Amino acid sequence: MASAALTADSRAQPHWEWQYLNLMRRIWEQGDLRVDRTGVGTRSVFGAELRFDLSGGAMPLLSTKRVYWKTAAREFLWFLTGDTNIRALCAQGVEIWTDWPLDRFRRETGEEISRADFSARIVADEAFAALWGDLGPVYGKQWVDWPVYEPAGDGLFRQRAKGINQVAELVESLRTNPGSRRHIIEGWNVAELDAMALPPCHKTYQFHISGDRLSCLLYQRSCDVALGLPFNLFGGALFLRLVAQQCDLEPGELVWMGGDVHLYRNHAALVEEQLRREPAGEAHFAITRRPDSIFSYRIEDFQMTGYEPQAHISAPVAV
Repeated sequence: MASAALTADSRAQPHWEWQYLNLMRRIWEQGDLRVDRTGVGTRSVFGAELRFDLSGGAMPLLSTKRVYWKTAAREFLWFLTGDTNIRALCAQGVEIWTDWPLDRFRRETGEEISRADFSARIVADEAFAALWGDLGPVYGKQWVDWPVYEPAGDGLFRQRAKGINQVAELVESLRTNPGSRRHIIEGWNVAELDAMALPPCHKTYQFHISGDRLSCLLYQRSCDVALGLPFNLFGGALFLRLVAQQCDLEPGELVWMGGDVHLYRNHAALVEEQLRREPAGEAHFAITRRPDSIFSYRIEDFQMTGYEPQAHISAPVAV
């Protein structure tokens, strides 16, 4: 369990990351033992909140282990394209989503292909990618092309060729109606959940303007604290910063709220190692170019300074 170094005195230090570590400790020491969808089992608490001030370029990147922020940024930019096939991600070396299509491929074909070989084939073979690489209408599809149906006569409905672009509408709404309480991006499309490889975990983003500061509340229905949350915090902060720049606002506060907040039982080595470490330093993020649209950012537009984390800690992903 955690070392004696993590005393009440050390926890009182102002570094934002103590929020994360204290949540991790609370789950590991006090969480309910639960049987979950993956069969791995979790320790879980219900309801949690973390808050981060993004003033001065601050970004919530963990220092107690390395978070590969460029991977997280590439995933987020992929969401904004509305793409649902892993081919573009695999071509950039991003394997966050590969395990779900790979698992389906192995089940349905019986072929024991390695993840590296599967990913390489996805990139090299467009037809193979179309057949095996699609995730269904996950995050980006709902964000920029939420399906809309209209009457087609005789009591039937047809889907419009173009759905609702929630992200574009959000930016316009923030610019023209800053006091609204409806600045929301929603990924939980009940009608399409069964078609998704994984229903959205970080499902709802709500934005709020106070003065010249833009804040965002991110609600996550299900949260893998060890592997998923570090990426989710960065993604939420990145989303806030992109929207703020497009709306001529300053980044304010990221408020993260979790529903079922858990640690997988096979992550014991990661948890106990991370709880022995103490946070230090602070990452600072800059956007070096302002494109005409929130959909036109590139990974080259992002610059991180001051990020000097401790060593990466690996753990298996529960699919």
